[in-house]
Amino acid sequence: MRHGKKINHLSRKTAHRKSMLANMACSLIEHKRINTTVAKAKALRVFVEPIITKSKSDTTHNRRIVFSVLRDKYAVTELFKEISVKVAERPGGYLRIIKLGNRQGDNAAMAMIELVDYNEIYNPKGAKAKKTTRRGRSKKAATTQVETDSTPETKSEE
Repeated sequence: MRHGKKINHLSRKTAHRKSMLANMACSLIEHKRINTTVAKAKALRVFVEPIITKSKSDTTHNRRIVFSVLRDKYAVTELFKEISVKVAERPGGYLRIIKLGNRQGDNAAMAMIELVDYNEIYNPKGAKAKKTTRRGRSKKAATTQVETDSTPETKSEE
C-alpha cells in the first residue's frame, strides 16, 4: 500500500529526479513555457510553485534557498527580477498545464506547462483594453450647445 506517499517518482532514482526537475524548472523560468509529458508537468508544478512563492520576498535567505534547489544563478536572477514582479499580487496558481494530445513515437500524453501571467491570449490584463463606445452626446453637438447658450447672453447685454 502507498498510504501518504504523494510524490510521483517518475520511474527515476532520487538524484536523477531532482536534477531533471531542476533543469525543467530553469527552462520554464527562462522560456516561460515548455512542452513535456503530463506526468512530468504535474510533478514540475508541485516543484516550482513553492519556489515562485519564495521569490515574492527578495531576501538573501530566500535567494539562497532557491539557488540550492535550482542550481542556476541566471534562472534565480530572472525569477527574482522579472517573474516575482508579475506574480506579486497573485496568491498562488502560477502555472497552467494545457494537454496537447499524444506523442507520435510512444503515444505518451503530452502537455504544455506555462507561467499564467506571461500568456497574452488568456491573460486579459496583458492585452490592450477594448475601446468603449460613446453613448452620450458627441463633441460636435456639445460645442454647438455651448455656442447657442452663449449667443443669447451677448444679445441681452447689448
